[in-house]
Amino acid sequence: MFAQITMNLKGYLKKAERENWAVGHFNISNLETLRAIILAARKLKSPVIIGTSEGESKFIGLDQAAALVGSFRKETGLPVFLNLDHGHSLDYIKKAVEAGYDAVHFDGSKLPLSENIKMAKKVVAYARKKKVLVEGEVGFIKGSSTLLEEEIKISKEDLTDPREAGIFIKETNVDSLAVNVGTFHGIRASGINPRINLGRLREIKEMVKGVPLVLHGGSGTPLRDIKSALKLGVSNIHINTELRLAYTNSLRKAVSGKEIVPYKYMPEVIRNIQKVVEKKIKLFGSRNRI
Repeated sequence: MFAQITMNLKGYLKKAERENWAVGHFNISNLETLRAIILAARKLKSPVIIGTSEGESKFIGLDQAAALVGSFRKETGLPVFLNLDHGHSLDYIKKAVEAGYDAVHFDGSKLPLSENIKMAKKVVAYARKKKVLVEGEVGFIKGSSTLLEEEIKISKEDLTDPREAGIFIKETNVDSLAVNVGTFHGIRASGINPRINLGRLREIKEMVKGVPLVLHGGSGTPLRDIKSALKLGVSNIHINTELRLAYTNSLRKAVSGKEIVPYKYMPEVIRNIQKVVEKKIKLFGSRNRI
């Protein structure tokens, strides 16, 4: 067992920003994926963020997700934090806060900047009372966390405007900021996702110095771009699709035989997800950061 957690999530994000590494954010929709992430984090002594989108949290249950993460945190002593990913309404974000989430992501990226700021302020005002971190978002990130048969093209007009990012941070005082620098949710069927626009990322960081940046759509992103992004202030990277693929492909193989007892065939599924998480932890540089 590790020693008692001595640093909160904000502390880890700030530390990652200063030292040019990132805390991995891994989404779950079941116990098996959560267990795989915990095993990887314990093996590599890494802080991790567990994410549930609105859809994932409705499937698991907000209270149940918080209880599961809390039980693993108590058992292992690991700095494991729970985040509501892409929360779109204040009402649902409030429910996540009350359930015990450590952080919430308010996604107002489809809104006009003024409305995005207005709503983000309300989220911050509510969450701060409960000592819950808030992630904002400027620049809509396309796609969904699945295999994408269609081509998603990212133009410069889709990217986060550095000036707007600066205004948003100044007005809302969120703890971290998700930005669009060319990634999207999901993985192309070809397995090749577009490059990160490192020039735009650099411009954004100049406008929001001292604020940890969040990269969504990390699955399938070229490794060299991930490494470059770490040097430019990205300190939180989201992974979902690669975990879903590992789970689904392993499960299909596991149930193809005669075995019908889940606790006998699920360990192999968990091990395969764990391998993906371990690779990401090493890539993000969060190994041995506890």
